Amino acid sequence: MSKPFINLLRLASISAALLFSAQSLAGKDDFNQKIELSSLYQQADGIAKKAFHEGNVIIKQGTLELKADELEIDASAGDGKEIFIATGNPAQYSQQQEDGSIVTAKANRIEYQRETRALALSGGAEIEQNASSVKGESIVFNMELEQIIAQGDKKGSVPVITTFQPVSNDKNKIKKQQDKQP
Repeated sequence: MSKPFINLLRLASISAALLFSAQSLAGKDDFNQKIELSSLYQQADGIAKKAFHEGNVIIKQGTLELKADELEIDASAGDGKEIFIATGNPAQYSQQQEDGSIVTAKANRIEYQRETRALALSGGAEIEQNASSVKGESIVFNMELEQIIAQGDKKGSVPVITTFQPVSNDKNKIKKQQDKQP
């Protein structure tokens, strides 16, 4: 590979990792809020500490919202270490960030680990914020550490696609005006 191509790959990788960094820190108050769960059907096993929900599943925790067709919950590791596995066509996640922007994600399968505050998206995975997005076969988004890892499929037919939106002209004009002021 040529050096300019390697530098471009490195820049793209760093850019993808930072796409959600400064603005993606979720409202920390969300993680201290109660979790509300609704569905049309629920089956729970108190001894195994596992539950299954089906039909119009909606989870809310502060501004965090997860919608799915089905949801499995594994709480066997203890309080605060629950794992939520949502499936749908697609399952959808959204959350307001501290700066007021909204992060949305969708995939056929979304796994949320409460302890690490990480989302693992698989099957047509997509995450978007401020009209910039990352798409791939799988995406891991750690809300607490502000990290994102995306992969295409193993056959190479589905690449990771990162889209950055340019700064609007209005913002550029304001910036240029501010730069001219003494």
